Amino acid sequence: MTLAIARQMFSAEVLKLRRQRPLMAFAAFLTIGAVVIFMGYVQIRHASNPRYGPAGGLDGFEHLLRALGVFFGGLAAILIGAEAGTADLSSGVFRDLVATGRSRVALFAVRAPAAIVVTLAFSAAAFLLGTLATFAFAGGRPTPSLGVVLQGAGWIALSNSILAAVAVAVGSVTGSRAITLTAVIGWQLVATEIILSVTSLGSVRDGLLTSAVGQIVPIGSNAGVAMSTATAVIVLSGWALVPALVGAWRTKVRDA
Repeated sequence: MTLAIARQMFSAEVLKLRRQRPLMAFAAFLTIGAVVIFMGYVQIRHASNPRYGPAGGLDGFEHLLRALGVFFGGLAAILIGAEAGTADLSSGVFRDLVATGRSRVALFAVRAPAAIVVTLAFSAAAFLLGTLATFAFAGGRPTPSLGVVLQGAGWIALSNSILAAVAVAVGSVTGSRAITLTAVIGWQLVATEIILSVTSLGSVRDGLLTSAVGQIVPIGSNAGVAMSTATAVIVLSGWALVPALVGAWRTKVRDA
C-alpha cells in the first residue's frame, strides 16, 4: 500500500465519522458543552456566594484536566472509537472493501488514527475554551504556568487517544457498537473505579489505564495508586498496543 492510498483511506475514515452528525453533536456536547456547563455553573455559584471558589485558577484547571482526560472527554473518545471500529461491519460495507483486494490489516490500521484525530479536535476545542476560562475566572487566585498548560494538553491528548484506540480495537473484535460501548464504558468508568477503591489489591491496580495516566497528570491526584513513571509508561504502552494487535488479528481472520 502506497502513502497516497493510505492517505486516501485515512481521509475516507475521517469523512465517515464527520458525516455522523448525531455522533458529532453528542461528542461536542460531552466535551465543549460539558466545559461550558461546568465552568458556567461554578462561576455563577461563586458570583452568588463568594465563599465558593471561582471557576478558574489552578483548582479549575485541575478539574478541567480530569473532566476532559478521564470522564467526559473519555466518553467522547470511546463513542467516536466505537463508531470507527464498527461502522464498516454494521453497515455491511466490510465485505465490499475486502472484495477490492485491500489488506484487512490496512483497513483496520486507518481506523484508530481517524478516530484519534476526530476525538482530539473536540478535546482541543474544549481544552482551549476551558483554559481561557481558567484565566478569565481566576478571581485573583494562582493560575497554571505555560508549562503546566502544555503538559495538561499533552496529557489529555494521550489519555483520549488511548481510549479512542481501545474502543476501535474492541469494536473491531465485537462488531457491535452497543456491545463495544457497554464493555469499554463499563470497564473504564465503572469497573476500574471499583477496582481502584479496593486497596487490598495492591500493585494489581498498577495495570489499570486510569492508574497509569493518573501517575503522569501534571497537577492533581494520581488516582490513589503510586507507581514509577517507567511503570506508567509500560502500562500505557500495553494499553495502546495490545488491543490494537488483537483488533488487527480479528479483522484479518473475520469472515467477510
